[in-house]
Parts: sequence; structure tokens; C-alpha cells
Amino acid sequence: MNPDLNTGVTKTMRLIWVGVLLTAMLLVLGALLLALRARQARMPPPPVYGSVAEFTLTNADGRPVTLADLRGRVWVADIIFTRCAGPCPRMTAQMKRVQDALPPNSGARLVTLTTDPEFDSPAVLAAYARKFGADTNRWLFLTGAKAEIAKLAVDSLKLTAIEKKPGERLDPADLFIHSTLFVIVDKQARLRGVFETEGEGIEPGAAQARILATIRRLEKER
Repeated sequence: MNPDLNTGVTKTMRLIWVGVLLTAMLLVLGALLLALRARQARMPPPPVYGSVAEFTLTNADGRPVTLADLRGRVWVADIIFTRCAGPCPRMTAQMKRVQDALPPNSGARLVTLTTDPEFDSPAVLAAYARKFGADTNRWLFLTGAKAEIAKLAVDSLKLTAIEKKPGERLDPADLFIHSTLFVIVDKQARLRGVFETEGEGIEPGAAQARILATIRRLEKER
């Protein structure tokens, strides 16, 4: 047999086998994807923990933000203060990772409330947002009257924010005890998810994966 012809047949057979293997892999991946989607469809929707009341706060640009600005969107919220030397920088870094992982076509918003409005002015929040690379078109940093913040954070979002007495403070920045939770609100302004981001037994990235999965689930709801 002509050696060149033999080589050509061998190459053709290899290409055929490669094509068969790639087709088989695609079929397996497709089946796995369908099974995953079917499993997710069978899972119960996230529970409703309560409704978010009307509020008016101020963003890092000094503009008012109300519940109407977020209605119709899924949003994730937390509470921090910029002088915090404890969990706040880690929480904000984690929120940044959520921001970066959101698909471009997602309408979800991120909301960070301050528990220290006397210090955290819009200008201070703007500098903090820049420090962490926040996209302020998608990620809102909100300040305002203490009572208005408490109404949203504590009453509606079930977050904790307690000011420490001067004698209880370990250092000048040890001002508040506050939640390290991320909470998720749906398009109808209902609290639908509560996720702990700090603490024993919480694997890095695990909370982020659950948050992103919940956002995707809630964005599909009408």
C-alpha cells in the first residue's frame, strides 16, 4: 500500500474518533445540564421572611434612594461602617466578588448600608466605594438618618446594628456590633434569603455561590 495513502487513512480515522469522542462528551454534558435544571426546578422556592418597608436614604453621590428605585429588581444587602477594623473590609471584599460574578445582563443590585451615618457621609462612602472597586451604577452605598437606617436594616432586613458604649470599646474604631449577614430581597421587595458570611465552618466562597444561585432563581420569578 502507498505509504502516503496509509498515513492519510490513519489521520482520517483519528479525526473520526476525535469527533466521536467530542460528540459523546457534549451529549454527556448536555444530559448533566438537563438533569441539573430539572433538579433545580423541583427545589422549593426560597421562603418569604417578610416585606421591606418604604425608606428614603442617600447614596454616595448625595442623591436620595427609595424603595421604588429597587422595586422590580433582586438586590443583596449588608451593613458595615467605613471605620471598621473588623469584619467590614472582608464583607465588602466579598460583596465585590459577588459584583464581579454577576452576569452583564443581570439587573441585580447590591446595597451596603452604614451603621455610622454621623461619620459616613456620601463623600466618605464614595471614597470607600472607590477603594474597593465598586461599580456604583450597580452597587449602592447608603447613609441617612439613624432612624431611617434602623427602619430598613433592623426592621425590614433583620440585620443587627448596636452601638457600643464608650467603656466597652477596645479601640477607637470598635464602635458597633453588627451583623455579618448578606440578605436578598426579591422583585416584590420581599426578604427571601439570609446568608452568613463569617464564622466557624463557613468555607470561603460557599456563601457567595449560594447568594449567586439565589439571585438567579429570584430573577427568573415574575
